[in-house]
Amino acid sequence: MNYGNDFILTLFTNDPDLAQAGDAAGINRIGLDLERIGKENRQDSSKAWISNHQLQELPAIRDKLTHAALFTRANPIHAGSRDEINYLIDQGVRVLMLPMFRTVKEAATFIELVQGRALVSLLVETAAAAMRLQEITKLPGIDEIHFGLNDLYLDMKLSNHFEVLTSGLLDMLADIVLSKEIPFGFAGIGRVNDSRLPIPGDLIYAQYPRLGATRALVARVFYTPDFRALNLTHEITVARAALDQWYQAGSDKQAAALLSLREKVTEWTV
Repeated sequence: MNYGNDFILTLFTNDPDLAQAGDAAGINRIGLDLERIGKENRQDSSKAWISNHQLQELPAIRDKLTHAALFTRANPIHAGSRDEINYLIDQGVRVLMLPMFRTVKEAATFIELVQGRALVSLLVETAAAAMRLQEITKLPGIDEIHFGLNDLYLDMKLSNHFEVLTSGLLDMLADIVLSKEIPFGFAGIGRVNDSRLPIPGDLIYAQYPRLGATRALVARVFYTPDFRALNLTHEITVARAALDQWYQAGSDKQAAALLSLREKVTEWTV
């Protein structure tokens, strides 16, 4: 297994040029973040990015993809979910993500509405969904799970999303998912040696193989301020190489990276 090459990366964008560059760079999934319902009420827009993506932008993104699967984060379950999901699938979306669910019933409803026509990705980002994960993972039809650390830390009233990663909570949740043989990912990755990051990116990379995760989002910081100034193909190749290096490093070095990460997070939080 080449862990880095097999790792699944997902990019949210409504920029057709970035979509084309990401597709050429080997990003596996590219598409829109259409989640709107309730988002502004729970997230501070000065601290967290809130998507401005529009449904009508989907064809422009789809038409730029030759390798990557078209991906969309839908709205939470609501009265219009059936129509929304049907439309997205009709437009060629191959992977659909359900955000902000709290109950087994909401997850089951989403799976039922998708009807096997696209891959189902459940975004666990509420304390209630985390607490109910044992029951949720018994549902048939889950293709993957993603842990959203930003909303989890907000819902749990923690200081920042790194606390979720270093507290042992994500270890417990990962064990539940892996016991059901459901692939999972968490959070997003920045560039390996980006000096702008508050926590060294390499220490974050180490946590993916340590936990058994096989996918992640490509964080906005990865390609900002201007993706045109980057060699995106090179940066994605470097990211995959770093993931593979940490996979090959073994459990002792991965555990040491966790200790270093905890120290950095404690310093940053204080």
